[in-house]
Amino acid sequence: MKIALGCDHGALALKNNLIPHLEKQGHEVKDFGTYTLDSCDYPEFAAAAAQAVANGECDKGIVLCTTGIGVSITANKIPGIRCALLSDVMSARMTREHNDTNVMAIGAGVVGQMLAFEIVDTWLGTEFSGEARHQRRIDKMMALEK
Repeated sequence: MKIALGCDHGALALKNNLIPHLEKQGHEVKDFGTYTLDSCDYPEFAAAAAQAVANGECDKGIVLCTTGIGVSITANKIPGIRCALLSDVMSARMTREHNDTNVMAIGAGVVGQMLAFEIVDTWLGTEFSGEARHQRRIDKMMALEK
């Protein structure tokens, strides 16, 4: 799977540790930055990663900042994106099964690295259930973009 990653300076360490974790599992990673600890504006990096998912360049996306809030809001502004801000494993599983999310957000200052890896692994390893009731709800949600 090809994964788009984007972060700000507050989540650079988590992103840099997440890359080899994902590659070790056989995923291809496209890193949209940031690449330094210099203060930066998270919308640039979150939007680039989300756009790569929306246009099909990447299969899924992971966006990171200190809280995860700003990057999740940003990603959800990109048409076609369903981004969930995650801080626990159950939500990671449920948002894939029920909402077919294609981008996830994590707050590096909220979730430690080991839990972040577990959340990411669960999210990437869970398929959409395909149940009609969930698809109906997703269709209604996505129709709001129009």
